Amino acid sequence: MKKQLLIIPSIVFLLILSIFFYLLIIERNPSEVPSNLLNKSVPKFEAESLLEKEKFLSLNEFGNEVILVNFFATWCLPCRDEHIYIKRFADEKKLRVIGVNYKDNSQKAIQWLKDLGNPYSNVLTDKNGRIAIDWGVYGIPETFVVSSKGIIKFRHVGPVTKKVYKKINLLIKEIK
Repeated sequence: MKKQLLIIPSIVFLLILSIFFYLLIIERNPSEVPSNLLNKSVPKFEAESLLEKEKFLSLNEFGNEVILVNFFATWCLPCRDEHIYIKRFADEKKLRVIGVNYKDNSQKAIQWLKDLGNPYSNVLTDKNGRIAIDWGVYGIPETFVVSSKGIIKFRHVGPVTKKVYKKINLLIKEIK
């Protein structure tokens, strides 16, 4: 009788132990956040341009070429760190890069781009964060790859590093 009473707790213990072991061995990246926009069209939006006196209409800009969209701000230290890689996409890879200046001071952003160099074909202002909300951005920097059909193919949360730069380059070669 005592042996039978020990069997049930032993089975439960082994079951819990196997679940924990499974969770340890599966490959998952806790910093990777799923996006509802992956493999969907770019959100429709209208924005002010930071450097030019014209409106930016997403309907007119996406759907002709592969585009990198980068959300950044001058107050964001990781944005400064990733800036060299964003410049490399524009300069070396000849990729069109659209920057979205998130909840930032326009004058500081203009000076920041003068100091570090401007890799962006367009710099949009998102003073109230509305564009970021439409894209599902919850923190910056965030970078998206948009296909030539206007479909979001990749989202990276956090700064672009050397490893991420290589990953995005491989993806761009696949979707071109």
